Amino acid sequence: MTAGTAGATGAAAGAPAGAAAAPGSPAAPARRGLSRRLDTPLTSYYLVLGATTALVVIGLVMVLSSSSVESYVDTGSSYSVFLRQLLFAALGVPVMWIASRLRPVTWQALAWPMVVVAVVAQLLVFTPLGVDVNGNRNWIELAGFRMQPSEAGKLALVVWGAAVLSRKRALLDQPAHALVPVVPGAALLLLLVLLGHDLGTSLVLMALVASLLFVAGAPLRVFAAAGAVAGLAVLVLVSGSENRMKRISAWGSGGCGSEQDYLNTCWQSVHGLWALASGGWFGVGLGASREKWGLLPEAHNDFIFAVIGEELGLTGTLVVLALFAALGIGLFRIVLRSDDLFVKIATGGVMTWVLGQAVVNIGAVLGLLPVVGIPLPLVSSGGSALVMVMTALGMVIGFARREPGASEALATRASLVQRSLAVLPVRAQPGRRPGRPSDRQRGRSR
Repeated sequence: MTAGTAGATGAAAGAPAGAAAAPGSPAAPARRGLSRRLDTPLTSYYLVLGATTALVVIGLVMVLSSSSVESYVDTGSSYSVFLRQLLFAALGVPVMWIASRLRPVTWQALAWPMVVVAVVAQLLVFTPLGVDVNGNRNWIELAGFRMQPSEAGKLALVVWGAAVLSRKRALLDQPAHALVPVVPGAALLLLLVLLGHDLGTSLVLMALVASLLFVAGAPLRVFAAAGAVAGLAVLVLVSGSENRMKRISAWGSGGCGSEQDYLNTCWQSVHGLWALASGGWFGVGLGASREKWGLLPEAHNDFIFAVIGEELGLTGTLVVLALFAALGIGLFRIVLRSDDLFVKIATGGVMTWVLGQAVVNIGAVLGLLPVVGIPLPLVSSGGSALVMVMTALGMVIGFARREPGASEALATRASLVQRSLAVLPVRAQPGRRPGRPSDRQRGRSR
């Protein structure tokens, strides 16, 4: 027996019973077939588009359910908050479609105008157009509609930062070039948000800048300096607000130690946990929440995940988590598969924006993180946030459409649909017997 034959025989004899199936076994083709189906040029496209659509639909349903009582008390109609959210969702669909059709070079050309407009819009909150909401001055009101300029600032920062860093790719190993002008520009926008006392948005902007630099490949020592400055800014902002200090102290101490804490600082957190606990496996039923009857503040906004858990149970919350996971996988695939540095950086920024907000929001509802007032993307009530997130994801869907082989696959599927529609029966025209070809058709057949 040769050495090669002996080695092969020994390997076969020593293979454990639970080892993976050999390439020729029946299980191997099935796994390869599933792998091929998941590893197609359109996988990222369908993951991002499908998860976004599903989350928007779930959000509309849950906003209607969670806001019905408060809407009726405030306006006499149970549908006022829902109709406003539906209006912004309807606006977001065409905006998302347009964003998906813009080429990366077009987004790069829009980068500087977008960031300038974002800074000017954020300055408007300090004019008579600005509105205070829960102690934060981060909204403007026009024609009866409240808008949050900082949401547009997130998208502008992603596009502008990606455009600047992609053009300086050869110089990013130098800290000065990696930081300037991205960090000073982001610091200006961040300062305006901090002046409005919006801690949640400030944290998101800081995370966005860090993700843009990380995906671009900036030196790690840059993150140490930027992290120290960001930490100092957060400390100053938190220490300057008695309400935030109480919230973080209550979270850090592991709960509410007294009845006074429960009735004040911990009321929202405790009722959010009660909502989740009362939902059980399958929930109390859609629309049957008890906490939304004035017990849970911001039930249709920051704490909408608690109402999902109460009405749809653990099953409903797991579906939402699975959709965010699918969205994250799709975004991560685009970062890995693209050869365009601008696309990589911009997609990484959008991924940090959407998934980072989801983690912070859900973590606060579960009591794992302090409550900082960050909504759940695509699900919570909030028109400007919904439109901007849909626009950002529309941009990323456009990137997915341009992955290697994706445009060809989309063209092939479009032609397949056209051919399928072409074989449908055509309604007979007056004066001609059904099934009898027309003179034009007979002429073509000749």
